[in-house]
Amino acid sequence: MSMTIARLAEQGGVGVETVRYYQRRELMAEPALGGPTGSRGVRRYGEDDVRRLRFIRAAQSAGFTLEQIRELLELDANNDRVRARALAAPQIDVLDRKIAELSLAREALTRLAAECGASSEGPCPILQAFDS
Repeated sequence: MSMTIARLAEQGGVGVETVRYYQRRELMAEPALGGPTGSRGVRRYGEDDVRRLRFIRAAQSAGFTLEQIRELLELDANNDRVRARALAAPQIDVLDRKIAELSLAREALTRLAAECGASSEGPCPILQAFDS
């Protein structure tokens, strides 16, 4: 399958400028003009590009930086398990901390929403909490 950058971006769930940004950061290659179908003046992308773009997005969602993602992309899928785990371990700690923070925030907001709904008198506890 051969596609334009717009179609690639759509398939990867990002904007065209995001694809170009990844290309500038050398996370994705920029194909030659004409690509596999020979159409002049248009860069063409294939399924490997879609997979790479989705890999980058998934790794970002897991909290990896673009530099870490670059390293992950360079690892040999069959031989670099040790390094992949070494990159993942601290990220798991970061995610655990974020989950704990979000859980506390959710509990606090749930409590404030209950307080807000319990009375129509005085200032709203939610708004007071954000104002202080």
